[in-house]
Amino acid sequence: MKLDSNNHSVFLMHYHLVLVVKYRRQVFDRKIADFAKDMFDEIGSKYNISLVEWNHDKDHVHILFKAHPNSELSKFINAYKSASSRLIKRDFPHIRKKLWKEMFWSRSFCLLTTGGVPIDTIKKYIENQGQK
Repeated sequence: MKLDSNNHSVFLMHYHLVLVVKYRRQVFDRKIADFAKDMFDEIGSKYNISLVEWNHDKDHVHILFKAHPNSELSKFINAYKSASSRLIKRDFPHIRKKLWKEMFWSRSFCLLTTGGVPIDTIKKYIENQGQK
């Protein structure tokens, strides 16, 4: 197990985030999921957050990511949801028709620390979510 570090500390902070599309609309395909994943990487880098594993179903995504102790997780999640909602609806007109005035994501989300569970176990769980 490799620990992350900064000038004065070492840490290993993994989180499992589940985001659901508003009204559970079944809009995710490979192209939209890849777009959303790339946005997660881009926005996450500004918050010291790095993607470990990503998987999606038609109406939600499972994300495993690492963060630094100084990462403001709620601000990051809100920034990500807001920006990705706007850009997905801009770049995918068929989504805009399904969620006309609505945000892309549901207001709620599920954020879990991985606790003592080995990261490989969480990765396998997230991988298996996309196979259902």
